[in-house]
Amino acid sequence: MNMEPLNQKSLERVVSQKALQIGSSFPCQICVVGFLSGVCLTSLFLALLTSLGTFEFGGISFSAISQGNSPLNSSSSGFINTVANADCKFKRNEVVAERWVDSKRSKDGTDDERVSLLHSAWSSLLSESVDGKSAFWHSAGLDKSAVPNAPHLENCKLSEQTNERLDKRTENERLPPWTTWKGLLDTHPASMANEQLKYFRHQAISEGAYPPWITGSDEENYPLTRKVQRDIWLHQHPDNCRDPNVRFLVADWERLPGFGIGAQLAGMCGLLAIAINEKRVLVTSYYNRADHDGCKALEITADNTLKKTMLLLINNHRLSAGSYNSSWSCYFFPETSQECRDRAFELLGNKEALERGIITTKDSYKSKEIWTGRTPRVWGEPWSFLQPTTEINGSLVAFHRKMDRRWWRAQAIRYLMRFQTQYMCGLMNIARNAAFGKEAAKMVLTSLGTEWPKDFQKHRSDIAEFVWSSHRPWIPRPLLSMHVRMGDKACEMKVVEFEGYMHLADRIRQHFPHLKTVWLSTEMQEVVDKSKQYMKWDFYYTNVRRQVGNMTMATYEASLGRQTSTNYPLVNFLMATEADFFVGALGSTWCYLIDGMRNTGGKVMAGYLSVNKDRFW
Repeated sequence: MNMEPLNQKSLERVVSQKALQIGSSFPCQICVVGFLSGVCLTSLFLALLTSLGTFEFGGISFSAISQGNSPLNSSSSGFINTVANADCKFKRNEVVAERWVDSKRSKDGTDDERVSLLHSAWSSLLSESVDGKSAFWHSAGLDKSAVPNAPHLENCKLSEQTNERLDKRTENERLPPWTTWKGLLDTHPASMANEQLKYFRHQAISEGAYPPWITGSDEENYPLTRKVQRDIWLHQHPDNCRDPNVRFLVADWERLPGFGIGAQLAGMCGLLAIAINEKRVLVTSYYNRADHDGCKALEITADNTLKKTMLLLINNHRLSAGSYNSSWSCYFFPETSQECRDRAFELLGNKEALERGIITTKDSYKSKEIWTGRTPRVWGEPWSFLQPTTEINGSLVAFHRKMDRRWWRAQAIRYLMRFQTQYMCGLMNIARNAAFGKEAAKMVLTSLGTEWPKDFQKHRSDIAEFVWSSHRPWIPRPLLSMHVRMGDKACEMKVVEFEGYMHLADRIRQHFPHLKTVWLSTEMQEVVDKSKQYMKWDFYYTNVRRQVGNMTMATYEASLGRQTSTNYPLVNFLMATEADFFVGALGSTWCYLIDGMRNTGGKVMAGYLSVNKDRFW
């Protein structure tokens, strides 16, 4: 039983004696002394380096104090490790390391400079679209013609012009030019001159083409989405707004203290339902969140034409005589035509029209009718066969008590936000450029090679102008959008900590391992701080001051100012609708509406992981 320990001790004794004999040899003693001397010299070298702070070697600058923050951190570390090595090949390794570090720095430094230059050029183009001037070009020595297209930015002016054409009837047609041809293809000279194509477009329109703001098939959206969107547009755009049979509902947006954007949108969804049930055209009036300098961008000139003035031109739609801001149409296309708006505001001052019920206002209805009123049954009950793609607590929600309201609000919000104005498009461009601009610049420069900005010329082509122009701006994909609602929302729903949201994000990542990018929207600074602990994820978020500690949403929004407190949530909202996946809290009206936009935007099968359920289910 004691043989194994004894044999082990004997073996250790033999090995120790052998090691002692080898260690007493002269060559080994020389190696040991040399090694210790090298260590001492290295220690002295590093001590001197630390006391001086920085040093130069072979034209490379190192900082011993800020190595961790240096862009050459890995290279510096590799070089110092080589210096400390007692290998007989020290000189050769030192030279190799020096060259490698120098070439890496030169390559990275040049790339970084070019990336920053291109990103700055794109930023300058965006700022020019706002204030009309920029000193960047002269200082950078760069010509605008040498700036390649930005894949993450949208041509807002072109998009608005295209969408205006798609939001108006063509002559003698029941619908706008909605055909199976996307984007600008039907404006191509060859197609416009071809009589057979004109006949085809006429047939497509007259037979009931579907609106172009719906992405995906019927299976990828809520039931009947394409038909419902077409029918809502027709309802809101009668052939003749002065027809005596056309009736109106004129309504301001809710502006009671404590009402967030989500509540305002939910209220307007209810008013649109009332308008459809009563066969009225909904006309929205004062929108307090658009009552700021960013939306005061139109004026009437002496000849009664619209003129571009300060900041971005928002759109070419008037609210009413003498009022061009404080309107939903600052951010999105108006809910009805200008002819119907003019007629509605004309009737609003007619006492007889009010008495006869030709026109009603929001005050004509009880609060319960607006918020929990009857969902339109024009299309039957399509909510009864919603696909169960929402998961709460690990189970899919196949049925709940308010499926009709969920379906209708999704349809209403999609219609109200069907087209962005030039102003809203510009806000999205600024956000994408701030978040993804440098990544986009790296991609573009990789495709151009090392010569840019020298010898670069843009090339015009029909396919770029008429086909590729309809593509959506680039964002890093797959992208997960996450809206974390906390703060004073605890009085309305179960509040879940950030860790709970990240647990759901990890669940998605298990099935889609290439997912690593998160667009984070939240009003809480602590959430942004916690996100930095998740090193395996890349987080993006808007640069805005957030809440610290407990504060009501109304107080927080007031501290930001009306313009900021409206613009940045809408940017987050639209980013969430474009993302591949979404994690949120259905107990939040904001998340509820995001879910609706996604489910009418081709994202039904992406699913929705929620940390809680709506409080009315």
